[in-house]
Amino acid sequence: MLATFAAVLTMSPVTFRPPAIPLIAHDPFFSVWSFNDKLTDGWTKHWTGATQALCGLVRIDGKTFRWAGSPGGNWPALNQTECRVEATTTHYTFEGSGVQLKVKFTSPALAEDLIALSTPVAYVRFSWEAADTKAHKVEVYMDATSEWVVDKVDQKVQWGRVKIAGIEALRMGTQDQKTLNRSGDDHRIDWGYLYMIPPAGAKSALSSDSECRGSFFKDGTLPTSDDLAMPRPANRNWPVLSSAFDLKAGEEKYVAMAYDDIDSLEWLRRPVPSYARYHLGSFENVIQNALQNYPKWLKESEVLDSRIRKETSERGGPEFADLAVLSYRQAFAAHKIVADIDGKPMMFSKENFSNGCIGTVDVLYPAAPIMLWLNPELLEANLRPLMIYSATPRWRFPFAPHDLGQYPLANGQVYGGGERTEENQMPVEECGNMLILVAALVESKGSKEFAKEYLPIFDKWATYLLEKGLDPDNQLCTDDFAGHLAHNANLSLKAIVGLGSYAKMRATLLGKTDSRATKVRAEAEKMAKEWVKMADDGDHFRLAFDKPGTWSQKYNLVWDKVLKLNLFPKEIYQKELAFYAKKMAKYGLPLDNRSTYTKLDWCVWTACLSDSRVEFDKHVSPLWKWANETSSRVPMTDWFHTHDGKMSGFQARSVVGGVFMPMLVN
Repeated sequence: MLATFAAVLTMSPVTFRPPAIPLIAHDPFFSVWSFNDKLTDGWTKHWTGATQALCGLVRIDGKTFRWAGSPGGNWPALNQTECRVEATTTHYTFEGSGVQLKVKFTSPALAEDLIALSTPVAYVRFSWEAADTKAHKVEVYMDATSEWVVDKVDQKVQWGRVKIAGIEALRMGTQDQKTLNRSGDDHRIDWGYLYMIPPAGAKSALSSDSECRGSFFKDGTLPTSDDLAMPRPANRNWPVLSSAFDLKAGEEKYVAMAYDDIDSLEWLRRPVPSYARYHLGSFENVIQNALQNYPKWLKESEVLDSRIRKETSERGGPEFADLAVLSYRQAFAAHKIVADIDGKPMMFSKENFSNGCIGTVDVLYPAAPIMLWLNPELLEANLRPLMIYSATPRWRFPFAPHDLGQYPLANGQVYGGGERTEENQMPVEECGNMLILVAALVESKGSKEFAKEYLPIFDKWATYLLEKGLDPDNQLCTDDFAGHLAHNANLSLKAIVGLGSYAKMRATLLGKTDSRATKVRAEAEKMAKEWVKMADDGDHFRLAFDKPGTWSQKYNLVWDKVLKLNLFPKEIYQKELAFYAKKMAKYGLPLDNRSTYTKLDWCVWTACLSDSRVEFDKHVSPLWKWANETSSRVPMTDWFHTHDGKMSGFQARSVVGGVFMPMLVN
């Protein structure tokens, strides 16, 4: 089993170069990254690629250098000597003029603390030490531009200063403030307010980028009065929030960055706040709580970073650990956690650069392993709105829905036929996904209440799979980019495993003598035997039952192993793995015979079918090589070509949480 893998706890033999670096990553709107090897090679960007500039300067003994961003002019960059990504923190080290400057971006994305995880406050931390044993005077500057609060740069913005528990903060937002004004995919938030909270004693200014940066570059000062020419378009003299402060050797100071989205989502036509805001009462309280909890959350973040690095290394080696660690913040930052009217958490994913759907079932399915491993309550928070919606009269179909709307408006399914017709739905896919996930939730959390509440709906979905699951008709599966496919062997696998999962869940809820659980288990066993006959193609199993000479990754089989359903004999796993070895490409195993592309999450799931660490590494090492070498410099895609490593589509999606599947095996 993977749990017995021996691994040396070392960093990867070659320094890992992520495709993009998470800096401030909290939710689909508050998500800022570096797309470059060096933080001074370009401006920071929103995950969509739109510039959301962060400028960093440092004066060392009166000489000014850049540590972030690329403003015009001949402003020298401090030499970057390290960029290391851990689960909650990205570490940068810069050296020059006898000083080693450390800059750390920490998002307290603590999976077991829903207040911390749903708090959109990041800490940008600074410290330095002498590299030449001499004394130095060091001053640090940081600004964030108006690009952070607009969708388009011609939108008008305004700014000001506010007091939060006696601490002065800088604030900026659009003039219009049309909260939850639209839904979509490739767009940025243009309501709510960006906050910058400088350290005590710092200087601050609200003015144009050239005034603030130029003043600090020249002599370490900032404009003495704020620019009051507002509202004005974001791209007119680029207003910024800026702060500057002295930094002594050995001390650490931080600038807090926060985003108040006011109402986070619309849920069935009702605006809902973030989980943190609901429970703390106001956004000012959210910020105050984050500042008060800074020492605690920082320590817990460091402990979590160490734990994830250590335990993923033990499971799958340093290369697997690099992929898992890089996936961590991305997986959670593609979600938003809100509170329902009763205060219970609801968690919604966004299909980033897919179609913008919110709460998509077949996006939750691959993302679930990170939640099941670290905090199953997060999986329940994802399932809750889906089950509430499925229980309404609006959802009239005998199968599970695909989505809950388009982000940030969770007002009902929009994909395919929506609530109107079965056209372009994914009935077998989503029924299988939901039954597998709720069974995994019951298994991992040990809580029966949620599953019992919706058991009649799960019964209905199981009935659908009994009728339609063994040999699916011409329909879509989660790999919908490949188009419709009839007689899909991997989709059939999902239906069979879904029925086995349902039977196990029902037996757990109602007792092992429950007649329906016994009957469905027997049917799943019968279907599994039929599957082997229908899919057999000699030395492997087919992509589709009616297509000899085809093949595909059977990643859905992993849940048979994780949930110990034992529906399929281990010989199935071994035959498939032996065949996959012949098809392995430079950057991983193609998804199937139809194309050179693959999916990151499915490749890791397929690797988990093996009990051999050597065989597991043969699947994972090409993925590490891909992430380290791909020319697609974006927040990690999960859909790329295995021959050249280029992105086929999607980026910054939550499905990378599926990289944590090895942590569930055994």
